[in-house]
Amino acid sequence: MFLAAVAAASTSAPEHAGGLPMAAPILFHLGPLVITNSMLVAWIVAALLIIGAQLATRKIKAVPSGAQNLAEWVVESLLSFLTDILGAALAKRTFWFLATLFVFILGLNWFGLLPGVGTIGYGEGEHWYHLEMVRPFLRGANADLNLPLAMSLVFFVLWTYWAFATNGPAGVAKHIFGSKGDFAGIVGLLMALVFLAVGVLEVISILIRPIALTFRLYGNVYGGEVMIDAMMSVVPWLSWLIPLPFYFYELLVGAVQALVFCLLCAVFIAMMCRHDDEHATEEGGHH
Repeated sequence: MFLAAVAAASTSAPEHAGGLPMAAPILFHLGPLVITNSMLVAWIVAALLIIGAQLATRKIKAVPSGAQNLAEWVVESLLSFLTDILGAALAKRTFWFLATLFVFILGLNWFGLLPGVGTIGYGEGEHWYHLEMVRPFLRGANADLNLPLAMSLVFFVLWTYWAFATNGPAGVAKHIFGSKGDFAGIVGLLMALVFLAVGVLEVISILIRPIALTFRLYGNVYGGEVMIDAMMSVVPWLSWLIPLPFYFYELLVGAVQALVFCLLCAVFIAMMCRHDDEHATEEGGHH
């Protein structure tokens, strides 16, 4: 039974009683391509951000106002934030990706809180006023593991490129396995073995980073949606009122998670690509 309606909590369908499913429901197929409701949200948010950027920069003014003023404030704030972590040269080199990550994740997180996302779609039930949501048209994109994983893997590929482009193969190996001090004799040999072991742990840490980024973002967003879904089920006829405080909380969480994802990516880049001599040069320039 097709119905575009707000889904009320129901215990008549045990397979859906657990709340938000972990797997995003499939809406339709485009040939071999499977389109899920979370993919649709990602496309909508991307389109809205592109259109918004075009409108904000369509008529550039020397004294910005309105959308241009907001766009410039976001860009300048993010660039200043990333420059403090990466340094001016590295921040400009990576800004296009890190800023896009932040704005895209923020847009996805906040879009997922709009009324109707996750609550309008295909419903099943004996009565029109008491339905169980089977397949919502829209779902928070970061509440689907696939998108956070995709963004994390793209970052890992770019991080690898930036690491080798900045340091070269020998520099990357020295950074990971090289001794961090000048030691001679037997002490130098022992320290070389120690730093070799530390390098192995560092390689494991590098390989785990995409997984950590993925589950940090996915877990927080998915957990927030499950919490709101549970609050809507406490008293069905007050499902519009009880979750309101949690919506405001999730607005904050959505912004924090976007910032944390961007921040961690910047820190990982700085750990490999920003060197002490660059720090000293920049500090000397400021003085």
